[in-house]
Amino acid sequence: MRLKQKLIGFWLTLAFTTTVVVAADSGLAYPPPLKPAGQEVKAARLAAELLSRFHYKAVPLDDALSSKMFDQYLKALDPEKLYFLQSDIDRLAVDKARLDDAILGEDLRVPFEIFNLYERRAVERMAYARSLLLKGFDFSGDETLMMDRKDQPWPATEADSLDLWRKRVKNDWLRLKLAGQDDAAIAKVLDKRYASAEKRIGKIKASDAFQAFMNAYTTAIEPHTNYLGPRAAENFDISMRLSLAGIGAVLTDIDGYATIRELVAGGPALLSGKLQVGDRIVGVAQGETSPLEDVVGWRLDDTVALVRGAVGSTVRLDVLPADQGPDAPLKTVVLVRKTITMQDSAAKAKVYSVATGEGKRLIGVITLPSFYEDVEGLRRGDKDYRSAGRDVARLLADMKAQKVEAVLIDLRNNGGGSLREAIGLTGLFVGKVPVVQTRNARGEISVERNINTGVAWDGPMGVLINRSSASASEIFAAAIQDYGRGLVIGEPSFGKGTVQTVADLDQIAKNTSPVYGELKLTIAQFFRVNGGTTQLRGVTPDISLLASGDAASFGESSFGNALPWTRIKAVDYVPVGQIAAQVPRLLAWHESRVQRDREYQGLVEDLAKAQQRRKNNVISLNEAKRRKERADSEARLSAILGAGGSSAAGVLADDGLQFNERKLSKDLAIEKTQKSVVDILLNEAVSILSDSAALKEGKTQMESSALSTRPVVVTSLPGEPMKQ
Repeated sequence: MRLKQKLIGFWLTLAFTTTVVVAADSGLAYPPPLKPAGQEVKAARLAAELLSRFHYKAVPLDDALSSKMFDQYLKALDPEKLYFLQSDIDRLAVDKARLDDAILGEDLRVPFEIFNLYERRAVERMAYARSLLLKGFDFSGDETLMMDRKDQPWPATEADSLDLWRKRVKNDWLRLKLAGQDDAAIAKVLDKRYASAEKRIGKIKASDAFQAFMNAYTTAIEPHTNYLGPRAAENFDISMRLSLAGIGAVLTDIDGYATIRELVAGGPALLSGKLQVGDRIVGVAQGETSPLEDVVGWRLDDTVALVRGAVGSTVRLDVLPADQGPDAPLKTVVLVRKTITMQDSAAKAKVYSVATGEGKRLIGVITLPSFYEDVEGLRRGDKDYRSAGRDVARLLADMKAQKVEAVLIDLRNNGGGSLREAIGLTGLFVGKVPVVQTRNARGEISVERNINTGVAWDGPMGVLINRSSASASEIFAAAIQDYGRGLVIGEPSFGKGTVQTVADLDQIAKNTSPVYGELKLTIAQFFRVNGGTTQLRGVTPDISLLASGDAASFGESSFGNALPWTRIKAVDYVPVGQIAAQVPRLLAWHESRVQRDREYQGLVEDLAKAQQRRKNNVISLNEAKRRKERADSEARLSAILGAGGSSAAGVLADDGLQFNERKLSKDLAIEKTQKSVVDILLNEAVSILSDSAALKEGKTQMESSALSTRPVVVTSLPGEPMKQ
């Protein structure tokens, strides 16, 4: 249920051996050709048998799938079309329909030949990049660089490829120049970076090449199916989630950057408020004074090894913010590693006072980072075992005692968790009813019902979601929406409506030692009680707030081969509320309010500019233009800080600042002001819930002066301490 993928990224560096071969014709140090091992051949065949028989989308391993595998393989090795030439692709395409035969015939020479050519091209490009550093660059011209080349063709000629790399190195140089470094320092930093990448090319193992090929096979079927070799499986099982580096972040490789894929509830990364999904880690240092190690282009698990450390120790990260351009100032984030416990992930609550023009109204907000459950405590029969549903029920009772008039469940960045808890939590608001349907690979449909929990809150309620709300979060939000029980507010959710299981290939083969690895495969799909699925489209809010990211680059729809949205027969269910009837009035009041909100409108402007930058997809290599762009950005930042500083009466919630903080994190001086910046989106959601409560009171007409205004926190309700 938890949104997770066992992904090991590939850019130009992957793993380790120690020897290289010097090519006599060029003077370049090429790595020796890699060859598949016997156990890898057997693992590929065994994985194929499992995928063909048990995957939810059972796809035969034939020429059609082979063609998709070929495309996925090239995409994994060279996603930005930086290494191969078009002539390479034309030559390799001769074997496009033979990758299935390579697996079934237990002869993996073809995929390894593709990988070996990739390595040679990577060596050549890195050597050329280093040679450019001897000359330096002129930044007075009007050259531009296309930032995202995923949809572009491969370079037609060697000259085209070299010109592309010249511009990339020129941009790397300019970014450091804009950051204040002199030419000598820049040349040293970049030479070290490219030399490090070049060195790692010679350290790639056959097992890494095999894993790259196998993931091309699995992801050609659908994106949540993955293969992990023995080493990758072991690394992931060290707990890449809850104890990854002790910072609580899941990383993946995107274009050579160790990129944050998920922030773990209760982890230092999330609690700091300074990191967000999509941030790129470019440097890592131990302690607060040691020098930073540049990790751009490193293999992912090498970066993880630097970030991981002893509990209580300090790690310092240089980060390129997700929503900033490639030459934006880096932000330095200092984190203390820790072991993450269930208490860190527990539900917490705050009560807000909302001024309405007719008095004040109390609105409760419960922040739920995950659908957690103390499985061991449950198995032991501990009557006080901890779970999301039990904690939320306790908080709802506390809110009743404080006479709140509406409750908002904040599921932003909640990637899922226990299905059982999602079902039980739904019951706290709708009672003992069907909650979700599941269809397995055989087409069998089962209906999951809440039979354990009764209604704990029957007043106005809502659910706040964003693009990182996934899986169990989507099940809960969809059920609340289908039953007409409450408002869904925010942005469309992730869209992960599938169920995965992990198959240990060595256990299946009855091996005593791990040599085959593991296979994570999709085995079922979720459907709402209305018959639609949460897959691909996610949950669409009743009232949309600003989207904090680009839907095309994050979420299920960003995967080209995600399982499609579909529908099955609805269950026999009866809505318990008529919230849809409120939406037109609430939407009109929302729009009236945000039109007058300077902070909200500033957010609108920032997002529009960010979207325009993504759409342009080019960056100037002219120093004067880049400096002007940076000055404009800083001026806009100052304006935002001025507006935010004048509204310090807003809530200072440390669990709800993520969008503003990531937008404003530029340097230490700015970070000091972040605690006085309100959570614009949460505030507006609370105001919408206040308006909803007004409608229940029969107030169908309200003047603008009587609309709910910015809320102020009056009470915090943390969960009870964990019993020892």
